[in-house]
Amino acid sequence: MRRYGKNPDEDDIRVRPNPKGNRPRTNIRPKHADAGEGLVLTVDRGRLTCLIDGRTVTAMKARELGRKSAVVGDRVAVVGDLTGAKDTLARIVRVEPRTSTLRRTADDDDPFERVVVANADQLAIVTALADPEPRPRLIDRCLVAAYDAGLDPLLVLTKSDLASADGLLESYGALGVPYIVTNRDELADGSAADRVRAGLAGRMTAFVGHSGVGKTTLVNALVPEHRRATGHVNAVTGRGRHTTTSALALPLPGGSGWVIDTPGVRSFGLHHVDPSRVIHAFPDLEPGTAGCPRACSHDEPDCALDEWVTDGHADPARLYSLRRLLATRERREGD
Repeated sequence: MRRYGKNPDEDDIRVRPNPKGNRPRTNIRPKHADAGEGLVLTVDRGRLTCLIDGRTVTAMKARELGRKSAVVGDRVAVVGDLTGAKDTLARIVRVEPRTSTLRRTADDDDPFERVVVANADQLAIVTALADPEPRPRLIDRCLVAAYDAGLDPLLVLTKSDLASADGLLESYGALGVPYIVTNRDELADGSAADRVRAGLAGRMTAFVGHSGVGKTTLVNALVPEHRRATGHVNAVTGRGRHTTTSALALPLPGGSGWVIDTPGVRSFGLHHVDPSRVIHAFPDLEPGTAGCPRACSHDEPDCALDEWVTDGHADPARLYSLRRLLATRERREGD
C-alpha cells in the first residue's frame, strides 16, 4: 500500500527534523583556492608554527587531513586567521607533495617510521671527534638514510682541538662525502660558522647527530638571532643531555638557505630502507649490478660487482664502502 498515493505533492511528504540541528554530511570538500602558502617551522603538541608571507602563524591540522600529518619542512595550505596575532589559530587544510622525506625508525625491528624532516636536500651529519667519542656506525646509518631519501650528505666534525680528524676522514674518503672540520676557537671567532654557512648556501639542510656533539651550538653560531638552549656531556657516561626537544627550521642570514636543527638521537633505525636503493648513490658501481643474480645483496659469492671492480671500472675501496653501509642495515650502532 502506497502511503502518499500515486502522485503525492510536496505538502503530502512529512520531513523529519534533524535532531542535532546540524547540516547533513557531504562528500564534497572545499577546494580552499584562497588558502595561504606556508612552510612548517616547528611542531609542538599538535600546534604547528608556519611561515606565511614573512609572518609566523600558529595552526592546527584540519580534520579533513585525516591521519596525514605535517612535519617540519612541509609546504602547506593554510586557511583562517593568517595575521599571526596572539591567541589566533589557523587550519592546515593541505600538505603539498614532498620532494624528499628523511625517515628513521626507533630500531631495526620497529616497523613504525618517523618522518624527521620533509623537503630537505642536504643532510649534515654532525659528530664530535672527542667528548663524546665518535660513533662511526651511527654515521654509516645516517649516510644510508640520506642516500635512501635522495639527500646529499655533509660530514661536520666538531671539537678537532681535542682529537685529530684524520682517522675518521680516511675511513670515509672513498665515499667522496664533503666534510667540514671545526674547533671551539673557530666557533668563538665566527670562522667556523662562515665555512659551514658556505656549505649550506641555497639549500635546506637538516642537522642530525647524537646529543653532546655540538650540533645546537653550531646552529646558534649560524643563526645567532635564534639561540637555542645547549647542554653538556655527562662525565661518567660520556653521553650528552637532550636539550633540543623538537625540530626547528631557521633561515640563514640574508635568506641564503635554511637549517633544520633536530633533537639528538640515540639510535637511527633503518627498518624502512630498501637496501637495493642504496646502490643508486654509487654511480660508478651501479652499472656493474646488471650481471648480479636476482635479489643480490651485493655481498655474496655470485655478486657481479667483484668482477666489475677487478676489470678496473671502479675503485675497490668504493665497493668496500658500499658493503659496509649495506651491512649497517643488519647490525646495531654499538656492534
